[in-house]
Amino acid sequence: MALAIRWPNLTAAPEWGIEPVPPESRTLGALDNAALWGNLGFSLLLMVTGTLLVPALGLGQAFLAILIGAVIGNMLLAAAAVIGAETGVPTMVLYRAPLGIRGSYLASLATLVRNVAWGTLALVLIAEVAATLSERGLGWGARPIWVLIFGALGTGMAVIGPHTIVRQWFRKFALWFVVLVAAVIALSGFMEFGIPAMLQRAPAGGWPSFWQAVDLVVALPVAWLPLVADYSRFSRSARSAFWGTFTGSFVATVWFCALGVLYLPAVNSQDLVGWLIGGMPLGLMALIIVLMLESDGAFANVYSASVSVQNVAPQASQRGLVVAVGVASIALALAVNLLQYENVLLLTGSLFVPLFGILAADYFLLRGRRLETAALYQNGGRFWYQDGVNVTALVVWGVGFLLYNWISPGTVDWWVNAMDWLFHGLLRLPFPLGEEVTWLGASIPAFLATFLLYALVAWRPTGQPQAKAEGEVV
Repeated sequence: MALAIRWPNLTAAPEWGIEPVPPESRTLGALDNAALWGNLGFSLLLMVTGTLLVPALGLGQAFLAILIGAVIGNMLLAAAAVIGAETGVPTMVLYRAPLGIRGSYLASLATLVRNVAWGTLALVLIAEVAATLSERGLGWGARPIWVLIFGALGTGMAVIGPHTIVRQWFRKFALWFVVLVAAVIALSGFMEFGIPAMLQRAPAGGWPSFWQAVDLVVALPVAWLPLVADYSRFSRSARSAFWGTFTGSFVATVWFCALGVLYLPAVNSQDLVGWLIGGMPLGLMALIIVLMLESDGAFANVYSASVSVQNVAPQASQRGLVVAVGVASIALALAVNLLQYENVLLLTGSLFVPLFGILAADYFLLRGRRLETAALYQNGGRFWYQDGVNVTALVVWGVGFLLYNWISPGTVDWWVNAMDWLFHGLLRLPFPLGEEVTWLGASIPAFLATFLLYALVAWRPTGQPQAKAEGEVV
């Protein structure tokens, strides 16, 4: 039977905003979720991360760090997908339960900035590779044209919406094509380089240590934590959301990080464009690779940015917001090369990992997975509650954020200097802690700290309800 894409009638298709998706419209199965997160996970940026693990680690250590990091990071991602599947609402609306309605606005703002920045980064990466290809083949780079083409493509996909894109495009075509192309990359790399001699040597030591490498890999899937429920809310069951999300993203993370470990160092370059075009005999296939691997990242970030805005302005048209965010991403990609700011964007992990610890404690432990969705649209919150904001949750979030950066502040000079002043200069603590305790990563301690701390301060024994604030649903 021939496969065909059946595009929706956009004038009749519903705009799913922040209201719960009705059960009859939750039709995505495990394969649909795997197709979505397999496509989003297959990214050239994962290969860059792989290059960072060697030669400090040996080949076996690097692969083990990738496996452990992929398991941890994707378990968190899949757990967040379960919450979206069981409630039918997007991520930022879920944060209304622990943060309060106005408290969730802060998370929405952080997510909006994150999504626009990452969507712009995806367009920049696409345009750089496409411009290099057209320069080699046609004699002109035309970078702005590529930004406009791929920006329009990502925005158009977001206008159509995730439900149709996942079932009619990712599942039927894109996933299988991406797997084929990834296999070609792996086979071509092995035939060209084999196992590079440098990777067979003893580890050189230095940064990253083994657990720092695990943290780098964990950061890749958890970067999607602020988005995952925006898509899993269309899942037919929590089980399909969990296993589909975990499997698709896990395979992509391990596969492309391993490719980065093996083959980018072989050409003594961390230039992805140079490797795809000059280091390997892929020719024009590189353009197809970029289209398949990166345009879906622009789609996901543009769509989720619009949903984040709707958490603050529910009456706004989702398609209007999608177009506005898409135009903003295109304009930024034309003006700014965000490849220079990749390390700044990686700091978002220190924001969203501890924030998810609060949501996980609230949903799985305190509420026992019985969240009344009506509470999400009124002033909810626990413990110290002021003017629609759960101050306790924000304080716990701040503690987790600082703990993450105490252990691993990243590599952005101005941020590292600020954290050094706080922890070493003001508090007289060793900094960064990860250099003193080399087996300690940042992601899991930050997640566990906020999970346990919020559970402790917000716990209410059965039969002893907390006094509720005006308008609060307890």
